[in-house]
Amino acid sequence: MKEPPQTISIYILDKEYHIACPPDEVDALMESAAYLDHRMRDIKKNSSVYGLERVAIMAALNITNEYLSSSQTKHLSDEESETLKVLAGKVEHAIKRLRLITH
Repeated sequence: MKEPPQTISIYILDKEYHIACPPDEVDALMESAAYLDHRMRDIKKNSSVYGLERVAIMAALNITNEYLSSSQTKHLSDEESETLKVLAGKVEHAIKRLRLITH
Protein backbone atom coordinates (compact mmCIF):
# COMPACT_ATOMS: atom_id res chain seq x y z
CA MET A 1 0.00 0.00 0.00
CA LYS A 2 1.28 3.41 -0.95
CA GLU A 3 1.88 5.93 1.79
CA PRO A 4 -0.15 9.16 1.60
CA PRO A 5 1.62 12.31 0.43
CA GLN A 6 3.23 14.49 3.05
CA THR A 7 3.56 18.25 2.96
CA ILE A 8 7.14 19.38 2.43
CA SER A 9 8.43 22.93 2.82
CA ILE A 10 10.87 24.09 0.18
CA TYR A 11 12.55 27.47 -0.15
CA ILE A 12 13.21 29.20 -3.45
CA LEU A 13 14.75 32.68 -3.34
CA ASP A 14 14.00 32.80 0.39
CA LYS A 15 10.28 32.23 -0.19
CA GLU A 16 8.64 29.20 1.39
CA TYR A 17 6.42 26.86 -0.61
CA HIS A 18 4.45 23.90 0.74
CA ILE A 19 4.32 20.95 -1.63
CA ALA A 20 2.41 17.68 -1.26
CA CYS A 21 4.83 14.89 -2.09
CA PRO A 22 4.85 11.09 -1.83
CA PRO A 23 7.36 9.99 0.85
CA ASP A 24 9.51 8.11 -1.67
CA GLU A 25 9.95 11.28 -3.78
CA VAL A 26 10.92 13.72 -1.00
CA ASP A 27 14.67 13.52 -1.68
CA ALA A 28 14.16 14.17 -5.40
CA LEU A 29 11.86 17.11 -4.63
CA MET A 30 14.40 18.63 -2.24
CA GLU A 31 17.19 18.19 -4.79
CA SER A 32 15.04 19.73 -7.54
CA ALA A 33 14.12 22.69 -5.33
CA ALA A 34 17.77 23.28 -4.42
CA TYR A 35 18.77 23.16 -8.10
CA LEU A 36 16.00 25.58 -9.10
CA ASP A 37 16.90 27.93 -6.25
CA HIS A 38 20.55 27.89 -7.35
CA ARG A 39 19.67 28.58 -11.00
CA MET A 40 17.28 31.40 -10.10
CA ARG A 41 19.87 33.00 -7.82
CA ASP A 42 22.43 32.85 -10.65
CA ILE A 43 20.01 34.49 -13.08
CA LYS A 44 19.07 37.18 -10.57
CA LYS A 45 22.74 37.88 -9.78
CA ASN A 46 24.16 37.76 -13.31
CA SER A 47 21.48 39.45 -15.40
CA SER A 48 19.21 42.43 -15.47
CA VAL A 49 16.07 40.27 -15.18
CA TYR A 50 13.78 41.69 -12.51
CA GLY A 51 10.76 40.20 -10.85
CA LEU A 52 10.30 36.72 -9.46
CA GLU A 53 8.09 35.62 -12.35
CA ARG A 54 10.63 36.65 -15.02
CA VAL A 55 13.49 35.04 -13.11
CA ALA A 56 11.44 31.83 -12.79
CA ILE A 57 10.62 31.84 -16.51
CA MET A 58 14.26 32.35 -17.45
CA ALA A 59 15.30 29.51 -15.12
CA ALA A 60 12.59 27.24 -16.54
CA LEU A 61 13.63 28.01 -20.10
CA ASN A 62 17.31 27.42 -19.35
CA ILE A 63 16.65 24.15 -17.51
CA THR A 64 14.32 22.96 -20.27
CA ASN A 65 16.89 23.82 -22.90
CA GLU A 66 19.57 21.92 -20.99
CA TYR A 67 17.30 18.91 -20.65
CA LEU A 68 16.35 18.88 -24.31
CA SER A 69 20.00 19.21 -25.32
CA SER A 70 21.26 16.57 -22.88
CA SER A 71 22.62 13.16 -23.68
CA GLN A 72 19.34 11.64 -22.46
CA THR A 73 17.86 12.44 -25.85
CA LYS A 74 20.23 10.03 -27.63
CA HIS A 75 17.83 7.11 -27.12
CA LEU A 76 15.05 8.72 -29.12
CA SER A 77 13.79 7.92 -32.57
CA ASP A 78 14.76 10.23 -35.43
CA GLU A 79 11.29 11.79 -35.37
CA GLU A 80 11.40 12.41 -31.61
CA SER A 81 14.91 13.79 -31.90
CA GLU A 82 13.86 16.19 -34.66
CA THR A 83 10.84 17.34 -32.62
CA LEU A 84 13.11 18.04 -29.64
CA LYS A 85 15.54 19.99 -31.83
CA VAL A 86 12.68 22.18 -33.02
CA LEU A 87 11.51 22.70 -29.42
CA ALA A 88 15.06 23.48 -28.27
CA GLY A 89 15.32 26.06 -31.04
CA LYS A 90 12.08 27.66 -29.90
CA VAL A 91 13.33 27.73 -26.30
CA GLU A 92 16.61 29.36 -27.41
CA HIS A 93 14.64 31.93 -29.41
CA ALA A 94 12.41 32.68 -26.41
CA ILE A 95 15.46 33.08 -24.14
CA LYS A 96 17.05 35.53 -26.58
CA ARG A 97 13.80 37.51 -26.88
CA LEU A 98 13.39 37.65 -23.11
CA ARG A 99 16.99 38.84 -22.74
CA LEU A 100 16.34 41.61 -25.26
CA ILE A 101 13.20 42.68 -23.41
CA THR A 102 14.97 42.80 -20.04
CA HIS A 103 18.05 44.71 -21.22
